Amino acid sequence: GPQPSFSNSEGDLLFLLDSSGSVSYYEFSRVKEFMWDLVRPFTFGPKDVQTSIIHISTTPTMEFPFDQYLSSGTLQQAIRDTQQLMGDTNTGKALSYAKEKLFSDEAGARPDVPKVLVWVTDGFSTDDISEPMQLLKDMGVTVFIVSTGRGNYLELSAAASQPPEKHLHFVDVDDLPIITEELRDAIRDVIQANRLHAVDITSSSFRLMWPELLSQETGYYTIEYAPRGDVARKRTKQVSGAHTSLTLSNLAPETTYEVALIPESNVHYFPPQTTRVTTLAEEISPAQVLISESGPHSFHVSWAPTLESVMGYQILYGPLPGNSVKLLEVDGKHNSTVVENLAPNTTYLVTVTAVYKSGKEKSLSAKACTQEEGSKVRHLCFEDMGPNTLKASWDSADGKVLGYRVRCRRQTGPSSVISVSPQIHSVLLTDLASGTTNKVCVKPMYKNQAGKGLCRMVHMQPATEAQGYKHRQRA
Repeated sequence: GPQPSFSNSEGDLLFLLDSSGSVSYYEFSRVKEFMWDLVRPFTFGPKDVQTSIIHISTTPTMEFPFDQYLSSGTLQQAIRDTQQLMGDTNTGKALSYAKEKLFSDEAGARPDVPKVLVWVTDGFSTDDISEPMQLLKDMGVTVFIVSTGRGNYLELSAAASQPPEKHLHFVDVDDLPIITEELRDAIRDVIQANRLHAVDITSSSFRLMWPELLSQETGYYTIEYAPRGDVARKRTKQVSGAHTSLTLSNLAPETTYEVALIPESNVHYFPPQTTRVTTLAEEISPAQVLISESGPHSFHVSWAPTLESVMGYQILYGPLPGNSVKLLEVDGKHNSTVVENLAPNTTYLVTVTAVYKSGKEKSLSAKACTQEEGSKVRHLCFEDMGPNTLKASWDSADGKVLGYRVRCRRQTGPSSVISVSPQIHSVLLTDLASGTTNKVCVKPMYKNQAGKGLCRMVHMQPATEAQGYKHRQRA
């Protein structure tokens, strides 16, 4: 399925990658795939997520700094190009090195954003990890550990952030995809941006959310928004300081909006927060129209999808050929209706039009056929005509029948279909194995469609051997 996109997260995410000789080439490649799957939905950039990799080896090495790859494509390629260094498993040294890089401008790390460390290990280390790991956690780093080997549970659970059931995973290297979504959600909880962002984005609306900066007594928020590059269409809204969200509606589809949140406080100065939100493409309704439950004088019309932006539906229908058209109106919350009082054995053109709240209209048409009046087979019966053979007979159906279709579904052996002219009301069914139960259906055929068929199950008696006679000797 399509990957979700997380555009409202901000943090520095560091992978501590076991690149030592204790890891096979196959395991190393699977871990790289796992790393990319884990971060793929995030948006990368100086105001979003930044990622770096440090190798665990004899000497710790940074693969690339946080601010080098700020797009999905370049980051994915950089992870793919990462080569195993081999050497010793000096995890303690790598953790001390990570502590420096997670907080250094040189490595592209940012102050005042959440820090996350993901350590993927086969469970072994040649030096002590407890002290450098505790220093990292004391500085506010959230530590997730994924062990693909037989690591010491007590040691690793003490090293991971608490509680361990959320921050520590033991999984075989081939089963890493099993934990991807759970681990990603846990990371997202940590780096969820504490700033203005949009959720519930549709083609005509989105909901803004922001941190609690003010209160009812200390001020209010001003929200300004406009299509990108079109300041003349800027709109402004104000809400009290008690609010932390606001839904903006009546927006244009597939349009990027520049949004600014301005906290107006009588106590402290808060800088404005900005974000950029692109509305989705407009969904079209109806995208499909379905005709069902056709009878001589009615049929059922349904359509999809149903959208909140649709105020109502108009159903126009009329016979073909012809110019007479009738109209049905249906509320926008419904997606089906029954069209009645129709002529039998007639083809109709049905057009469903969605009337949007904006005044726009979208239409889709389909053909529908009513059935022949009384178009039903009656009184299907059977007569034994010898071994493995039956005669099926029926009464004629009403209306202008063009013929009959007889289908026999055998319990053993192939099914068969026989078509006969409208004057014939019986057929011979052969090759019916003794002791089997077979299904026979007869259906009348009309100009526009088949009529209602009649089906019956028929059982063939098991074959019995003739009783022999014994010659009786006379005394």
